[in-house]
Amino acid sequence: QVQLVESGGGLVQPGGSLRLSCAASGSAFNSYDMSWYRQAPGKQRGLVALITRSNNTNYAESVKGRFTISRDNGKNTVYLQMNSLKPEDTAAYYCYARRQFLAYWGQGTQVTVSS
Repeated sequence: QVQLVESGGGLVQPGGSLRLSCAASGSAFNSYDMSWYRQAPGKQRGLVALITRSNNTNYAESVKGRFTISRDNGKNTVYLQMNSLKPEDTAAYYCYARRQFLAYWGQGTQVTVSS
């Protein structure tokens, strides 16, 4: 069993930056592929960024060049550095862990980009 706790969300002006963190409890964190998803009101939840257990990364086209996903296996934590934020980045952001047939979601953290 893995529990995921996100933090770091908040209100930021357009062009600003935020860093989200997702702390995982349980063992074998380094064996999980970790992702960030987001869901805006009235929209489906979609993938923002992925980092595999081998540290390969993948990003949604809308965030490439602005967001960076990273992980610290010693701290059981995955990060999402978000720069040059836009109003359309406003959403609830969720951490997701997957390994073979196991998958876990965090409770989400709200990011609001507004002047």
